[in-house]
Amino acid sequence: MTPEEILARPAKILSRSDRERYFEHGYVGTPSVVSGTWLDRIQSCSQHYVDESRNVNDTDKRFDLEPDHTAEQPRIRRLNSPVDADELFWEFASTGPFVDIAEDLLGPDIKFHHSKLNYKWSGGGEEVKWHQDIQFWPHTNYDVLTVGVYLDDVATDMAPMGVIPGSHQGPLYDLYDHDNEWTGHIRSEDVPNIGAETARYIAGPSGTITVHNCRSIHGSPPNWSDCSRPLLLCAYSAGDALPITDLVARGQHGDEVVRGIRSRWARFDPRPVLMPPDWSRAGHKSIFQHQQAEQTQGM
Repeated sequence: MTPEEILARPAKILSRSDRERYFEHGYVGTPSVVSGTWLDRIQSCSQHYVDESRNVNDTDKRFDLEPDHTAEQPRIRRLNSPVDADELFWEFASTGPFVDIAEDLLGPDIKFHHSKLNYKWSGGGEEVKWHQDIQFWPHTNYDVLTVGVYLDDVATDMAPMGVIPGSHQGPLYDLYDHDNEWTGHIRSEDVPNIGAETARYIAGPSGTITVHNCRSIHGSPPNWSDCSRPLLLCAYSAGDALPITDLVARGQHGDEVVRGIRSRWARFDPRPVLMPPDWSRAGHKSIFQHQQAEQTQGM
């Protein structure tokens, strides 16, 4: 569907200006969208996995850990695929407000793609370098987005996610280095061209949602504050956007229809998309491991 066709449909959650901002700038941030029981349950579940991580020494299929993680001072970078780890996360991702937000921006037929919970730990939680998402998991078109919710209050000094406005309308960048190794970030020589100085950083109280298009350039600095910055993220696609790779095939819910119907026709955008490595051969790692050039352990 075109943006005009989507805007003609009644909104479920987002305001008209939020929807227009997404189509024009490639992102939107709205405070206090997730609240009440949903937020309480997700916060409690998130803390449960922080406590679980105390029993884990190395990065594994569930936990991506910072190198100095310990039982006494857990430092989780990411809970991988939380919808597979805990039924609550799948209940939220498939029936909660995220699906309404996706419908407000993608139209009536929505598929779930994947999820992650990034903790962005206090006292130096690692930088996420500038990148675009779609090169990690290409689809036949670009009606793919990621919805996030901050589980705690996020101030401007807590390394909130930054998005470069309008970058979804610009080029896709090469995320390989000059030795043809996948890095998961935009090359340093390309960074002066992306307009990083125009980035908008989305902060707000707990329950604030973030949405960014799969082509939007985004990232975040290290978190040097005294508070962690947990951000639950779920990616969704329009019904006629088909994944090109099988990255999520190993998950329980990858490419599952969460609203509407499965499209019988794939829609192809004429713009090319960069293909990632063959993850079945190379072994998939998190963006943190790729960007920090870490070796995979216990995967």
